[in-house]
Amino acid sequence: MKYGVRIVSALLIALAGLYLFCPEPDLKGFQDYSRAYLDRNGSLLRITLARDQRYRLYVSLAGISPLLREATVLYEDQHFFQHHGIDLPALIRAGWQTYITGHQRVGASTITMQVARLRWNINSRTIPGKLRQIVRALQLGRHHSRADILEAYLNLASYGRNVEGIEAASLIYFNKHATDLTLPEALTLSVIPQNPNRRNPTSVKGFSELLTARENLFNRWLGKHPGDESKRVFLEMPLRVRAPEKLPFFAPHFVNDLDSRLPLLRNGMVNTTLDLPKQIDMERIIASYVERRKNEGIKNGVALLLNYQTMEIEAAVGSADFFDSEIKGQVIGTRAKRSPGSALKPFVYALAMDQGLIHPLTLLKDAPKRFGGFTPENFDQRFMGPIYARDALISSRNVPAVHLQAQLRNPGFYDFLSRGGIVFPEDESFYGLALSLGGAEVTMEEMVRLYAVLANGGELQAIKKIKDDSLPETGPRLLSAEACFLILDILKDNPPPQAAGNENLVGQVGRRNEVSWKTGTSFAFRDAWAVGVSGPYVLAVWVGNFQGQGNASFVGRKAAGPLLFELFDALVEDSAWQLTEEVDPDLLNIRKISVCASTGDLPGLYCPSTRKAWFIPGVSPIKLSTIHRAIPIDKESGLRACQAEPGKTEMKYYEFWPSDLQHIFNVAGISIKAPPPYNEECSLNDKSASGRTPVIRSPQSNISYALQSYRMKDETIPFSAVVDADVNDMYWFVDDSFAGKAEKGEALLWKGVNGTFEVRVVDDHGRVAET
Repeated sequence: MKYGVRIVSALLIALAGLYLFCPEPDLKGFQDYSRAYLDRNGSLLRITLARDQRYRLYVSLAGISPLLREATVLYEDQHFFQHHGIDLPALIRAGWQTYITGHQRVGASTITMQVARLRWNINSRTIPGKLRQIVRALQLGRHHSRADILEAYLNLASYGRNVEGIEAASLIYFNKHATDLTLPEALTLSVIPQNPNRRNPTSVKGFSELLTARENLFNRWLGKHPGDESKRVFLEMPLRVRAPEKLPFFAPHFVNDLDSRLPLLRNGMVNTTLDLPKQIDMERIIASYVERRKNEGIKNGVALLLNYQTMEIEAAVGSADFFDSEIKGQVIGTRAKRSPGSALKPFVYALAMDQGLIHPLTLLKDAPKRFGGFTPENFDQRFMGPIYARDALISSRNVPAVHLQAQLRNPGFYDFLSRGGIVFPEDESFYGLALSLGGAEVTMEEMVRLYAVLANGGELQAIKKIKDDSLPETGPRLLSAEACFLILDILKDNPPPQAAGNENLVGQVGRRNEVSWKTGTSFAFRDAWAVGVSGPYVLAVWVGNFQGQGNASFVGRKAAGPLLFELFDALVEDSAWQLTEEVDPDLLNIRKISVCASTGDLPGLYCPSTRKAWFIPGVSPIKLSTIHRAIPIDKESGLRACQAEPGKTEMKYYEFWPSDLQHIFNVAGISIKAPPPYNEECSLNDKSASGRTPVIRSPQSNISYALQSYRMKDETIPFSAVVDADVNDMYWFVDDSFAGKAEKGEALLWKGVNGTFEVRVVDDHGRVAET
């Protein structure tokens, strides 16, 4: 007996030291918590599990309904605000009945003692454990206020199953925050912690016992609030409780992405920017679209809706079916790197406008052209000849885009995209001029952020996914507001696609919102993209498969375009939105001027017709159209005269197109009347005084041509040049030696030899070019 007294005495001394000298205990940060993801309006998207597989959300006392607080104190510890952690009379009474008389086990734990048990995981059913619990309770009472302790209890208490804390219980069982609990709900939850296993609200037996305990608590409640007798009718109504397995699982890709990126210490409520009704509509439309077109091999789709005015993501679908392992449905498609095809071309044109290379009606060449070792082809493997910049962008011609990219300086296209947030794994030389055709992979988030630059007048801004995150008000300027407007103005004239399985155009009937949009198709038909701006939104869609197999159906306009317009119709209010309502052209440094309709240049004396074109004063290129020329024709012979002579010659008008474009016209069956040849008495000086100088296309000075030694006799290098319309023959020279003669449109095949040489061409009018 004396030995036992010594042990108890030593234990009491140790516990007293613990009480006196232990520091203030942490009641929150000692354990891990769940996260509850909410949409922009507070609707629950998902609650994640803490690392110990429990639902646990911390909430301040102010965030808990006063009804719940009062009911919990009434049920668990009526004298909570009077004692200092232990209720000594109740403790003595319980100890006497439990350990001395042995009649029945009686509990006397205060709320503070229960916090101690939960905080330090104490087994309070043994005498040493009970003593430790008492001292810890005193320690809590010494360091913390009653409000702190009550807050801790309501966050630590078990509410059945794997649910801990009142906020998790409120959200799971009643789909509301703890601050919004009604009296019946508050009474229901208050009685669970006393016996969470037997009062499990999601089991039939536990629910029955729970209702009995709630009824007893309500009778005690009436002792303090007799006026609430009229509310008994609400306790008699059916109580709907949601089980944890019935929790919502909305926007799985978006939530998974956020959950993997948020700091571990960021727990609790995450108020996202997502709009749940839009999210549900987007998921439904994509699933329906994929189902309708599965016979074409379309099995997966991704989409992202960004409000460019707030830079908030309002809907995001990472795959057509999160639970479909066959399509790798759990891949977060909005963050997957994919080739964009031609979807980045608008930014090549915007940069070209800012660098004074083009305006919307600048005439570009869609003709065969070699860029170093790169010879781009168009999607249809045809060439259209001369084409306006705006039409080249709308019809997504490859050669004009590559030609413009090759001319970009400070910044070049690679530097521009890097500044725009595109992360490249390789340096610029790796991608070369294929960059504008989809040579580098981008994510959908990077894509919509870039298109938001167009919608926001050239400023790059960060994307926002969490409502209370603070972002910089403005980012770096990548483009001028003028170039952005002109690009969107061009893209709004891109005609809508045909709907799948419908001969009518998507949105053609009744559509009032303008859509500025662009498509992209990657090499070997692996990815189909469509990105558009309408109203306050940028919307991007992708159709393909995550394994990367090609499919002839994966064409941007045909596969992704219809889905883009379906989503715009469903997600963006039809308010007759127009680009000029969002951006007032009168406030920009742009003007409309008259240009020659055939060439896009300033009209010369002989331009037959003009049209209006947007122009950036001080930036856009200015040159006089030279395609239409008046030349003197000898009245008697009908030949071209050396010079105009009154009475002997008359001025006639001809179109002088470069030879490469003339060839395309001829292939297309377009007849252009060529000027007659010069009179024989005209000298070379007469002929070379006007007209276009030849442009050597091959060989190129920036290329080293490798010749195979074992087949030197058969190795040739093609010499070709673009010449004026009145040229018939070209004469080629290597250094000072004559290499040969070639007709217009034909190449001279020169037998190569080792060395470095100067190549010169002279047309039959004496005009010279060299490389």
